[in-house]
Amino acid sequence: MKKISASVLLRIVIIALLVIVQISVLMVGSVIFSGKSIYFNIICTLISIVATIIIVRRDSNPEYKIAWIIPILLFPVFGGLFYLLFGRIRPTRRERKHGEMVAFRHDQAIMAQPYAQNAALALEKLKNANTHSGLRATYLERTAFAPLYENTATQYFSLGDDMYPKMLDDLESAEKSIYLEYFIIRPGIMWSSILDILTRKAAEGVDVRLMYDDFGCMLILPYDYPQEMEELGIKCCVFNRLSNVFSARFNNRDHRKMCIIDGNIGYTGGINIADEYINKQERFGHWKDTAIRLEGEAVWSMTMMFLSFWGSTTGNDEDYIVNTPTMKGGNDGFVQPFNGVPLDDDSVSEVIVKQILGKAERYVYITTPYLIIGSGLITALIETAQTGVDVRIITPAIPDKKIVFWLTQSYYEVLIKNGVKIYEYTPGFMHSKTIVSDDENAVVGTINLDFRSMYLHFECAVMLYGTQSVGDVYKDFVQTQALCEEVSLSKMKKLPLLKRLFISLLRIFSPLM
Repeated sequence: MKKISASVLLRIVIIALLVIVQISVLMVGSVIFSGKSIYFNIICTLISIVATIIIVRRDSNPEYKIAWIIPILLFPVFGGLFYLLFGRIRPTRRERKHGEMVAFRHDQAIMAQPYAQNAALALEKLKNANTHSGLRATYLERTAFAPLYENTATQYFSLGDDMYPKMLDDLESAEKSIYLEYFIIRPGIMWSSILDILTRKAAEGVDVRLMYDDFGCMLILPYDYPQEMEELGIKCCVFNRLSNVFSARFNNRDHRKMCIIDGNIGYTGGINIADEYINKQERFGHWKDTAIRLEGEAVWSMTMMFLSFWGSTTGNDEDYIVNTPTMKGGNDGFVQPFNGVPLDDDSVSEVIVKQILGKAERYVYITTPYLIIGSGLITALIETAQTGVDVRIITPAIPDKKIVFWLTQSYYEVLIKNGVKIYEYTPGFMHSKTIVSDDENAVVGTINLDFRSMYLHFECAVMLYGTQSVGDVYKDFVQTQALCEEVSLSKMKKLPLLKRLFISLLRIFSPLM
């Protein structure tokens, strides 16, 4: 543990120095040139004008546009430069090529899947049973290349505490492969017990692979951690190493959480590998998080999500077919794992939320740690509530990030005024990301209701249609709500005036955070 702490500290210092040097060079250079050359000022101003035109013309989120146009207008000499360095949502040619490689590998694998005919039959069956669900499944299939499956058992976990022992049992049963992909891996009780199993399984000849995000683990794991894993027989890959902060791709993080065993069993949800997620360590009170376990044909899609991402990141080709599931789950409704990818023009995650809201007839219940959304989602939530649909959202009462919490609260008033009910989870931190509607549909995954999840991060989730776990998500919401405090309009109006003004101003720049 001391070795990890020393290595992490050294890395933090190095990264901090690099960031300081890069920003200092930019700022000092700009100040020097702007003071000595009128031509520099003219060129920078022209860059700001061009940047503003580009922002206005782009088909992107309007809040994102406003958040950049304001600082450019306030600081015309430097604003355009900062936008070119930090403001690009659309990828460069190299980044788009990476995205296309991920998509190509994933799509080719799905096309070759042994369940293509089953997926077509399942989609037709769902359309006949429920038109709205069938259309949503069709959208995911066409846009996210996410087939629909039957023959898959689902199990919903309302707490990481409950998921943890089951995952350990499943890992112990692995015979062919174990694939792990997480945003955060923190040394402790949870990771030690998992790592012990991974090490033993790797020694037995099981194909064990680990992938984690560099930013998510920057303050936790040493730089050479992949080498330590390789020494244990575990293949290890780090996503998007931190080096240059002046890159739009700096913001594209791997926020997915997946554990896939033998191609037969798959886990996803909000739970990272760290002790607070299973309440073995207290951070921000009681940690409320959820997960979904799949067993059967739908795990094929999760396997392909992992292997295509692994292959595009490492540059290695994979033999996908060897990972075909050999187990079938029960006929528990329909299951559709899907990706959210920031390297294309489709905000699949946001569209799915809007579709669920737009087609709901009785209720839509949502849990999310952050509520930082654009006008499109605000309108969808309000319009749904105003039709008489019961729309409820649970957020944390104890925040992990103060400013983000204030931003979340800044959306309460407009939503509550228009019929959306907001509840705060008083025992602690709500990290669950779920949606359930009309006892028919549910989403469990890694997607937060914020700009980063919708537009910048790689995410994953499972869409559930008519499975038993849909009812479990509903029951969990109701039981959790009983532990919450409803946020009233009068409570929001009692906030100090300066704080209300501050968070209103902060909200203008929320798409950049």
